Amino acid sequence: MQSILILGAGRSSSAAISYLLEFGAANSIDVTVGDVSLQAAQERVAGFDNAKAVAFDINDKTRSRELIRSATVVVSLIPAHLHTVVARICLETGSHLLTASYVSDEMKSFDPECRAKSLLFLNECGLDPGIDHMSAMQVMDRIRSEGGKITSFESFTGGLIAPDTDIDNPWRYKFTWNSRNVVMAGQGTAKYLQNGAFTFIPYQRLFKTITPVVVPGYGEYEGYANRDSLKYLRTYRLDDVKTMIRGTLRNKGFCSAWDVFVQLGCCEDTYEMEHVESMTHAAFMNAFVNTRTNESLPSAIARVCDVGNEDMKRLAWSGMFSEENVGLQKGTPAQILEHILNKKWKLQSDDKDLVVMWHRFGYTKDGVSKRLEASLVAKGSNSIDTAMAKTVGLPLGIAAKLLIEGKIEQRGVVIPTTKEIYEPVLDELKLLGVELSEREY
Repeated sequence: MQSILILGAGRSSSAAISYLLEFGAANSIDVTVGDVSLQAAQERVAGFDNAKAVAFDINDKTRSRELIRSATVVVSLIPAHLHTVVARICLETGSHLLTASYVSDEMKSFDPECRAKSLLFLNECGLDPGIDHMSAMQVMDRIRSEGGKITSFESFTGGLIAPDTDIDNPWRYKFTWNSRNVVMAGQGTAKYLQNGAFTFIPYQRLFKTITPVVVPGYGEYEGYANRDSLKYLRTYRLDDVKTMIRGTLRNKGFCSAWDVFVQLGCCEDTYEMEHVESMTHAAFMNAFVNTRTNESLPSAIARVCDVGNEDMKRLAWSGMFSEENVGLQKGTPAQILEHILNKKWKLQSDDKDLVVMWHRFGYTKDGVSKRLEASLVAKGSNSIDTAMAKTVGLPLGIAAKLLIEGKIEQRGVVIPTTKEIYEPVLDELKLLGVELSEREY
């Protein structure tokens, strides 16, 4: 009898778990949800007779092997750095593995053994990465099949807040994903191809180097390059393109304000600060500018950074000039910044998030240059049933179902860029209300 093991019952898991519980109930397939918090797992499976909740700790090797050995398919929603630990156990037990996370070099190294054991380790099957891959490949494969040649590709995705949520929030942003990942985003060098030139943007210039984006019916956004876009040139079969950029989308004005934190050093994570237990928000910021006699903290920040009035309003709204105590006993600058921002940026129960994805393709056909834009907008219902959980979780759930049903024959360590995977996943997402709209010009 086939069975599914879902590891992780956190913020992004609700849609994947609900989808697979319903699939399991309709097809007499056992579903187990494991989490370090047994209560969280129990809350996810409540009301389903075919499902059980268990306490799961990847550090308990014996129990982990026991649980994974009993599963036909493992869907891992635990922190990304632990996926390879799960993968090694899956190789021992003969279980398939699905994740929404980027393929690490270690995960890639499992490919030969996966193929030898006829296992599928499907990664990057969430939102971004995930739906972005699948929707982009679908459009590009269609253009090629009609005789077109791709000349450029740009893709940006962001988790934001809906227009009717927290209307006084000048950032138009809250944490809809792992807050630490947001604070640490962009560190390293962004690598991409633009107008025929290989481009490398270091962290200190990343949030100054933005791409304006307009999504019809929703307004203006800005995108910044994310990680290494160049590694997808071969994956997307784009060896001859002039532009290839993948990145993160934010509301207009976000990047210049976030750049203040970057320039000051507030996102640094390599050392712990002193006297954190008695530190206020304002003292945290002052530690990076050292105000002069009779100089206000905002004035000191303006002296050190190139910051406009709107950016200063965003900092003030976030409580960065407040005399409120931070509330930590210790921490790095990045940890302290995350903690302060969580006080205003944590989703409240009735908040609604907004996922926005945007692609722009340049191509030639019959000697004529053309452009096509595709966009997806999804709105959450509340802080639990979020658009982020839906768009991350449903592709994983659908792929797991297809694998159980024997409709995916591909094996090895892969991402969802083949028709065998992307067509049925996108078809079902469309039925569930997740679909990109297109316009050509």
